Amino acid sequence: MITLHRFNSRQEFILNADLIKYIEKTPDTMITLVNNEKILVDEDPTSIVKKTIEYARTLRTPSEYLSDNISEKS
Repeated sequence: MITLHRFNSRQEFILNADLIKYIEKTPDTMITLVNNEKILVDEDPTSIVKKTIEYARTLRTPSEYLSDNISEKS
């Protein structure tokens, strides 16, 4: 999940980053979701991509106990 701000209102909301289909700069930033819903946001596309990558890394980082189990097997 990533925190963004709605265009012009600066109202904060949380978006499930897995639902992003693509991001356009038109000149405002528009996010199109997989269901084709469109959301205008204040953030620039680059910052949204960075937030999405950070979010994805938190989901895909092995937990400490998994790392311990891997080293024990080696």
